[in-house]
Amino acid sequence: MPKLLKYANLGAVVVPFIAFLVAIVLLWNKAIGTIDLAIMFVMYCVTGLGVTVGYHRLLTHRAFQTSKPVEYAFAIAGSMALEGPPIAWVADHRLHHAHTDEEGDPHSPHVGNGSGLKGLWYAHAGWLMKTQGESDFRKYAPELIEDKGMRWISRNFLLFVGLGLLIPFIAGFVLHGFSLTAALWTLLWAGFVRVFFIHHVTWSINSICHFFGKRRFDLEDKSTNVAWLSLVTFGESWHHNHHAFPRSARQGLGRWELDPSAMFIWTLEKLGIAKDVVRISPERQAQKLVGASAPAKTSAAA
Repeated sequence: MPKLLKYANLGAVVVPFIAFLVAIVLLWNKAIGTIDLAIMFVMYCVTGLGVTVGYHRLLTHRAFQTSKPVEYAFAIAGSMALEGPPIAWVADHRLHHAHTDEEGDPHSPHVGNGSGLKGLWYAHAGWLMKTQGESDFRKYAPELIEDKGMRWISRNFLLFVGLGLLIPFIAGFVLHGFSLTAALWTLLWAGFVRVFFIHHVTWSINSICHFFGKRRFDLEDKSTNVAWLSLVTFGESWHHNHHAFPRSARQGLGRWELDPSAMFIWTLEKLGIAKDVVRISPERQAQKLVGASAPAKTSAAA
């Protein structure tokens, strides 16, 4: 990995964490304003869905289809989460699926970098300093490499990182009555602290959702479902379900498995923005259940 990328990754981990600590210290025994919380919430949703719906379900797994402008909008929203350019993110995640929890997985807590807490930390954030962005882009993301628009967005990743910080600053400046000091507070919370939270809930899928949780499908990997993370991860913590059916637009396959990303895709479908949404029939799910005795008939809707 180039030194510049290593330093950038280190900064992306350390700076939001420091900002989070600074926010706690400066606001000790003080209240944060509703405007800042509202902007932080909106930015969290925009960038979070940019990763879960855009980077992951659309660009990586093609769980649904949409127009190029919408694809690019999702790629830009995901870039503002500061998790790497879309082409690199997609290639790394496809590599993860190709070698899940075995040698070659860029962020497994079970192979290559110790076990227990050491492996858990490596899967959570340690891999960013070692294997992030090292997957073969032409092998694992060839259609994105050939897309001029996606190449441009990936090359200008830092521009969109800056945009993700500029938007809350400007929003805070305007909504707080053109106060520069208030705008800086908004930047702290809706910019850096928001990035801190987005990072750690995303990384928890790599670490916690391959270490703790429940399983119901007959898979060789160690992926798990973690219900208490489902809301903050926009449904990504139904990770075991996802590994059973990677192309499914819905990862919360159970009746009570909350999946905000799937709800968002459903809304896009109703609006005519999303089409060819991939759904997994109950019959097909039954085929992979632990202890399934015989293959079930697959529905045409699978």
